[in-house]
Amino acid sequence: MIDSMKRWTVNRPDEQLVATLANALAIPSVHAKILASRGITDVEEAKAFLHMDVSSMHNPHLLYDMDKAVSLIEDAIVSDQKIAVYGDYDGDGVTSVTVLMTALEELGADVFFAIPNRFTHGYGPNKELFRELHEKGTSLIITVDNGISGVDEIAYAKSLGMDVIVTDHHEIGEVLPPADAILHPRHPAGAYPFGELAGVGVAFKLVCALLDDVPLELLELVAIGTVADLVPLRDENRYFVKEGIQQMRTSKRPAIQALARVAGVEQSTLSEESIGFMIGPRLNAAGRLGDADPAVELLKTEDLATALALANELDALNKERQGIVSTITKEAEDMIAAMYGEAIPHVLVIAGEGWNAGVVGIVASRLTEKYYRPSIVLSIDTEKGTAKGSARSISGFDMFVELSKNAQLLSHFGGHQMAAGMSLAIADVEQLRAKLNEQAQAVLTAELLSPELHIDVPLSIEEIDVNVLESLELLRPFGMAFAKPVYLLDELSAASVRKIGAAKNHLKLEVTDGEQTLDTIGFGLGHIADQLTPGVKLSVAGDLQVNEWNGHKKPQLLIGDIRSDEWQLFDLRGVREPSRWLPTIPVERTLFAAFQEQTVVHFQSVLKGIAIHLVGKSAMVEAENLVLLDIPNDAQQLEELVRAMNPNRIYAHFYAAESKYFDGIPEREQFGWYYGFLKKRGTFDITKNGEQLTQHKGWKKETVYFMSKVFSELGFVKIENGVASFVEPVGKRDLSEAPSYQERQLQIELEKRLLYASYMELKQWFDGVRQETIDKEEQVWI
Repeated sequence: MIDSMKRWTVNRPDEQLVATLANALAIPSVHAKILASRGITDVEEAKAFLHMDVSSMHNPHLLYDMDKAVSLIEDAIVSDQKIAVYGDYDGDGVTSVTVLMTALEELGADVFFAIPNRFTHGYGPNKELFRELHEKGTSLIITVDNGISGVDEIAYAKSLGMDVIVTDHHEIGEVLPPADAILHPRHPAGAYPFGELAGVGVAFKLVCALLDDVPLELLELVAIGTVADLVPLRDENRYFVKEGIQQMRTSKRPAIQALARVAGVEQSTLSEESIGFMIGPRLNAAGRLGDADPAVELLKTEDLATALALANELDALNKERQGIVSTITKEAEDMIAAMYGEAIPHVLVIAGEGWNAGVVGIVASRLTEKYYRPSIVLSIDTEKGTAKGSARSISGFDMFVELSKNAQLLSHFGGHQMAAGMSLAIADVEQLRAKLNEQAQAVLTAELLSPELHIDVPLSIEEIDVNVLESLELLRPFGMAFAKPVYLLDELSAASVRKIGAAKNHLKLEVTDGEQTLDTIGFGLGHIADQLTPGVKLSVAGDLQVNEWNGHKKPQLLIGDIRSDEWQLFDLRGVREPSRWLPTIPVERTLFAAFQEQTVVHFQSVLKGIAIHLVGKSAMVEAENLVLLDIPNDAQQLEELVRAMNPNRIYAHFYAAESKYFDGIPEREQFGWYYGFLKKRGTFDITKNGEQLTQHKGWKKETVYFMSKVFSELGFVKIENGVASFVEPVGKRDLSEAPSYQERQLQIELEKRLLYASYMELKQWFDGVRQETIDKEEQVWI
């Protein structure tokens, strides 16, 4: 049995529904399964989902207050009023600023942008910055990707005589800010058809209304912000990203070319993953460490040299950010080890003085991934007496709800089920830690604290080929609310297994269903090679890719997890040195069993610190696996042990100090000759002359000794001080009546069955023993 690293939840789509979608849409079964598993089951809905165009967008004027916002902006442009675009410092924020700035400049507006500093001003509207904008002569502020929670700050801006338009997508509070217009896809007085736009999506809708057109050339920026902000990739978000990525692949925008170059990715292969893992983090890096303005300047510039310089600046900041994250993560892990050892609590609340508040969210994500616990990472500011940080959660623990129960401890908090931000007094950190753990203990079961892998696309190897995988482009982009598939292949066996990499820590596995094969690779899974046994049935889950090498393309599965529910036999026979096989055994969950006392003595010095169970003498202990160090006295001993344990794994070593299998039992002719020899001689000194006789007859070394013992047990001779004296027998006796003869027969049979059988013969014998146990258990239940 091979345990999976995570708890699997497998959802299998309805096969009839899959067939209907595949036939109606003329798509492969793989595509149909992905659609069905995502809840897209209606044929017409699927067509609209797969084949989107500009008509998939909603009328921007359906956004509440849109007409009012457009009128305010047009009046400001006509009267040559100064307009400030007030943004946010993340990827969504800087693309929102760029999109709106581009349109306003095209319309001839007197416009500039301002972005708060994460460390100086914090997130969102800020009175100090608003005052500075007013002093610069600003008449109209347009917020992008922020503003909906800035009730007091926007009231302050209004008191200074400035008009304010809020464009935002974050959660709306009980009180709306007193802005002149509020563009929000979930405005309580509105009825916009899609409520999950990113900040850049809302900004783009405003641009469409201002221009009375759809500026498709801006969709590459909308795509970046939409992916970076992790909003659902459904409805028009899907169109924005799908069309935007297509544009990015051939874009002449210097920023796109420069970012692709510094990220080391071919521009023609850009995807949602490139945005999420390469472009987004670089645009975020500036705002995480300081001033976000360079990110906007990069996106706006029309000069490639300038773009490359700015992209390299962001790349350097991103590397600095990565170093800071690694350092803080290591410090946090050391704290966890010192505070808890192996007893990890239900919720981790870790605080460090001077930690960069711009990256603690990333650190919290890493802790949650490593420990699979809700995690809060706080940056301590001793001068202010405050702790500010971010939280990440797991399924089953609604972080926003649980934090809300501690609102009295928090000077500020916000977020949602899986992530949140907060500020509190340093003195209250310990109480928050205790309260959250108390709350978590009430809702997080042992099962919920076990990492979960959602698998939703079960496949067979015959469904997979290069053309099918390349045509998955039709379904992209994958992301929030349309997750990248996790594929499952069942009932496979290993056709070939290799450890690869300089450290041999990666797994190269060819799997087969008996007819077809598929290449798989598991990074960091080299240890699994030691857990695979001949013929064992495997289930593998992961991501399918096209692997291209020397111009040849082949499908390949990138293994995310692997398991086997079958018991396994590991053949250690012939591997005499335990040092060669001991490292592959999970010692803590394994019983090391011996049937002979001399075996215990033999292995004690080698298996240091490992208890050896002497069968029949030591008390039985619970264990998942069984190591058989030697051969039993009879098969029944072994059968009873296996039935009692029903182990997941059996490691068969079967050490035999003196194997008798190849010695065999002397032929009856040999016994007959030796009997006549003793009868004729009367006496024979075995100790003195036994070896000489053996050599004379060409027998194996111990043949004379063994036959003498058999004759002694049958009463044919009497042995004293190594001298055999013939005794006239009373009646006939068969050789098989002698205990030594029986013991030799039994040992040879056991060695044949256990020590010298082929792997499959030995496996089949154990299968039989285990099946008898199952049959008996079923009879009890019946």
